[in-house]
Parts: sequence; structure tokens; C-alpha cells
Amino acid sequence: MIGFTNPQASWDKRFSTPDYVFGEEPNAFLVSQAALLGQGQALALADGEGRNSVWLAQQGLSVDAFDFSAPAIAKAKALAAKHHVRVNFTCSDWQSFGWPTAHYDLVAGIFFQFATPEERAVLFEKIKHSLKPGGLLIIQGYGKNQLKYNTGGPGKLDHLYDEALLREAFAGCDVLVCNTYETTIQEGAGHSGMSALVGFVARKEP
Repeated sequence: MIGFTNPQASWDKRFSTPDYVFGEEPNAFLVSQAALLGQGQALALADGEGRNSVWLAQQGLSVDAFDFSAPAIAKAKALAAKHHVRVNFTCSDWQSFGWPTAHYDLVAGIFFQFATPEERAVLFEKIKHSLKPGGLLIIQGYGKNQLKYNTGGPGKLDHLYDEALLREAFAGCDVLVCNTYETTIQEGAGHSGMSALVGFVARKEP
């Protein structure tokens, strides 16, 4: 998600619309990793209006999800009800979320590029801390070339990803996928058009 001068108010306003800003369908990269998901406990972080957590629940996982915007959480609950699945939604920022130790079989982070590099390092450590040994991490983010497209993302170079950054942040994990690519995405009005992307999948060491 994108950072703003007053992110809480800005995101609440953005999500206070009947339309799903990023659509109701799950992220395509997340869906492409379906064969790896397995079962158990999953976390969808900064999950916005719920499109990814709801899809994970549809795959049979027991899902926790958080976002700091109350209007987004309300829409996420409505989306879960529409699809007849249960997701444990929490209205929280990442700093206040509980991050239970070695709890999750899967952590999915889709376009959560709101953190400064210093904050991001702390957030990545919390993600690793919360994964079980052998747990799976799936990240989709915007790459460095995204600034030339302006079709979504934070608009700040130091908030964008490259392969080296993710490999270094999750050193010691077994990296299964680490790709930089450009493609057209259509995820509501929020992410629409040709985009520079990074897809990253890793398994925490047993």
C-alpha cells in the first residue's frame, strides 16, 4: 500500500467507498503459488479490503489478517461473508499487531510497501519470527522500474523492491521464487496497467 503524509486518514478516506479499491479478486502472483500453500495457519498482512485473505480461506487455510483502516476491515468482513468463509480480521497497524512466535505456516504480504527502509527491516524480522520452521513466505511487490509506470505503488524509490533486497532480508531461508518482471495487472482502480513487479517465495529453515 501507498504511504501518505497522514496515512491513517488518507487510507480511511480512500477505503470509504462502496467500490473495492483493489478489486475483489486475489493477487495473481499469490494465486500462482497455490500448489505450495498446504494447510494450517496463515497470515495476510496489511490486507486492505480482504481480497487475499478471503481467497486463502477459500483454499482451506485458517487465516488471520490485519489492516490499520477500519473502513477496509469492514469491507473485508463483508467480502468474507459474501464468499461464506471465516477470516480472523484485526484492525491494527503492523507495529501493534501481536506477531505470535513460530505460529504461521504461511505469511502472505501483497503490496505492503508503506514502510521506510528502516521500518521495513523491523517488519521483515517480525515476519520471520512469526513463521513456523518450514513455513512459507509469499511476497508480491513493486520493483524499482515502477516509477516509470505510475500505475500503483508508493512512488518512492527506497520503498520499492529488488531481488537482492529480498534475498538479503530473508537470508537463511530456502528461496523458491525470486523474479523481477513487467506485466499488465488489473486489481481494481488502485493497481491498474503495466507494472514492474517482484515475486518472492521462500521457506523458513526447518
